Amino acid sequence: MNPTGGGAAAVPGGGASSPAPGRLRPPGPPRRAAMGLFLKLARDRLSLMTSAAERYGDAVRISLGPKTLYFFNHPDHAKHVLADNSAGYHKGIGLVQARRALGDGLLTSEGELWRKQRRMIQPAFQHRRIAQQAGAVAEEAAGLVGRLRAHREGEPVDVLGEVTALTLGVLGRTLLDADLGAFGSVAHSFEAVQDQAMFEMVTLGAVPTWLPLPRQLRFRRAREQLQRVVDRLVAERSARGAAEGDDVLSRLIVSTGQEADPRVGGRRMRDELITLMLAGHETTASTLGWTFHLVDRNPGVWDGLHAEAVEVLGDRLPGYEDLHRLRYTTMVVEEAMRLYPPVWILTRSAQRDDLVGAYHVPAGADVLICPYTLHRHPGFWRDPERFDPERFAPEGAASRPRYAYIPFGAGPRFCVGNSLGMMEAVFVVAMVARELRLTGVPGHRVVAEPMLSLRMRGGLPMTVRPAG
Repeated sequence: MNPTGGGAAAVPGGGASSPAPGRLRPPGPPRRAAMGLFLKLARDRLSLMTSAAERYGDAVRISLGPKTLYFFNHPDHAKHVLADNSAGYHKGIGLVQARRALGDGLLTSEGELWRKQRRMIQPAFQHRRIAQQAGAVAEEAAGLVGRLRAHREGEPVDVLGEVTALTLGVLGRTLLDADLGAFGSVAHSFEAVQDQAMFEMVTLGAVPTWLPLPRQLRFRRAREQLQRVVDRLVAERSARGAAEGDDVLSRLIVSTGQEADPRVGGRRMRDELITLMLAGHETTASTLGWTFHLVDRNPGVWDGLHAEAVEVLGDRLPGYEDLHRLRYTTMVVEEAMRLYPPVWILTRSAQRDDLVGAYHVPAGADVLICPYTLHRHPGFWRDPERFDPERFAPEGAASRPRYAYIPFGAGPRFCVGNSLGMMEAVFVVAMVARELRLTGVPGHRVVAEPMLSLRMRGGLPMTVRPAG
């Protein structure tokens, strides 16, 4: 791989480049490879991105029938597209199509609607308020430890399912002031919505939603259930007096109630709540699953986690002030997010002609920044496939470009919930490692499933025994 994003003409199989300065086209597979690329997009998206970066370098042009994707894989490219020239890009392929499944929530909206949504939700994620929520997060983590302890020396437990229940509980208590556990299979409904959103991406939105395909029927049922959840949450909060709270649900009720058309307000409420609940629990659950899996494969890391948790916490629940003291635990979580970033790809659509590095990007082009491959770039990460939390010791982090590591995105669309998510992950990992040891089930193959977040296909069965 060429870490400088150098000349396209020197790369075998690359497309022809214009000789005019600033009009270079990135290299990439020939158009006749489109069918094979479509199959990879559907079946093995991580392999598609990894092989493209390995073969063609830091800038790749991928032709998929009517679509041409511009894939950039260098920190300078990420900085330009996501931050420096963010105004020149809107959300791109996948998220545009996912709007049919998710509506116009914070994840998919643009322009003034997005700015309005961001202003409305931002206060709920201020550090002062997050510090106040530390107790609720620690209590939910203690509940998880108790549930896992019940399986000690017994049959394997699906740790991914358990941490998903945990993250839904944290989301309900910290952002909605509600018990989401009361809604039964809401996590399965989110899976169906996410599956439909990814289906829309892979098919480029070409399959009509009215076709009675099994996936789309599941999606319709899931949307109906989530609408009932939204209606019930709003009704219960309104009965208590929405104007009294400062949580996201209260803010949403007040904000959407100001819409001149009640139907518009109702649609906004549904879209924004569903997006918040999906993004607010799925990414942290994925991070926890990958962390426990990677730590299990590196026993020395688990020993370090246990020792730090005992030293810092003793036998008490963590508080907000403990976050900076759980330094090794934070490094472990950061390294897990390097190898398996919760948001594995960021898509953009160029609103006007642009120059990314040496390469011309035409207006309307679909642009991809892939944290999964960027976090494995050998020009910035030594032995990139190895799990090594020491990379995130202060001296190591200081030596890397800022945009070589973007697990929460970058620029104006930087994940608004990153601080809450990190506190949740660090508390959970520390509290589990203090008391328990989780071990993978022999023969179970852990497979990454790149959906809207980087999930684990088939869960994470593990056995539980006491730590030490």
